[in-house]
Amino acid sequence: MEMQAAAPEVIVERQGAIGRIRLNRTRALNSLNVPMIRLIAEALTEFENDPSVAAVMVTGEGERGLCAGGDIRMIYESGRERPAEGAQFWREEFVVNSRISAYSKPYIAIMDGIVMGGGVGISAHGSHRIVTERTRLAMPETGIGYFPDVGATWLLPQAPGEFGTYLGLTGRDIAAADAIHARLADHYVPAAKLDGLFSILGGLSASASAADVDNAIRSVAEEASASSLAPHLKAIDRCFAFDTVEEILAALEAEDSDFGWETLALLRSRSALSMKLTLDLLRAGRRSASLNECLEREYSATLGMLSNPDFYEGVRAAVIDKDRNPKWSVGLSDVTEELRARFANRDHLPLFVA
Repeated sequence: MEMQAAAPEVIVERQGAIGRIRLNRTRALNSLNVPMIRLIAEALTEFENDPSVAAVMVTGEGERGLCAGGDIRMIYESGRERPAEGAQFWREEFVVNSRISAYSKPYIAIMDGIVMGGGVGISAHGSHRIVTERTRLAMPETGIGYFPDVGATWLLPQAPGEFGTYLGLTGRDIAAADAIHARLADHYVPAAKLDGLFSILGGLSASASAADVDNAIRSVAEEASASSLAPHLKAIDRCFAFDTVEEILAALEAEDSDFGWETLALLRSRSALSMKLTLDLLRAGRRSASLNECLEREYSATLGMLSNPDFYEGVRAAVIDKDRNPKWSVGLSDVTEELRARFANRDHLPLFVA
């Protein structure tokens, strides 16, 4: 018998006037690799140039999530011996993140289930971002010796108060209401209503505007359940307003509350180098004029990560051996200015031509 052809890792199709991009690497929670990123880029070009397509929608196949991030196992396996492969992955991914942000047609992201790392990059830069009761969104990179990328250093500083700083440093996962509060999502739609929403969107005309898409979503959207972090927002603003990790830790100690102690324990489990680098990048992002400026800065930092032992140790503990017990090579006091400088202003071809 002839073997059936393997299903594509990205399914590109039409549903009425909607161009659909369906991530289909379900065994890896739709984690992105270079071929998938290139297929997404090709689909964006195809749909943007097709006058019969009113909007683009990205979804994840399977029942577990939109996308669990980039394929860090690939980078772990190739990074030391073939660093160009990791660099190429990040380069192409970041360019797609930028394209999504500047896309000329409505870009609808269905952030159902797990949305982490690179999954945030292909959704939170979109114009219409939908979460459900199953959404678990996070930028968990400080837990693997890395830092929030895919333009997160542009997105997180736009959250109210210091909520984005809290999310970036802790890597905590959040649900629908907190994602909307963080300005990483726009609408809450129960998962049971998604098929109905897809039908409504598919019935739009080719001339439908962004306002038409928004009205279609609002016709099925509901109020998200209460935020679990709402009671702690004032404490987050107090403790995470500082520009050094040491001051943030001291503020959490002084808070002397269950939330403060729990957050303190979480931060102490993270990579010290990653936390300091993350805070540097978040504060730089707050001063930046554009997403592309942040992506360029992040790309410089990623190139340094390919020689960072804590990145490989973090991935080992989280993804390879899964013992959840990383042994970081440096503590907070060991993270010197010289060490931090290794991740800034590295020579590379620009991602974007002015």
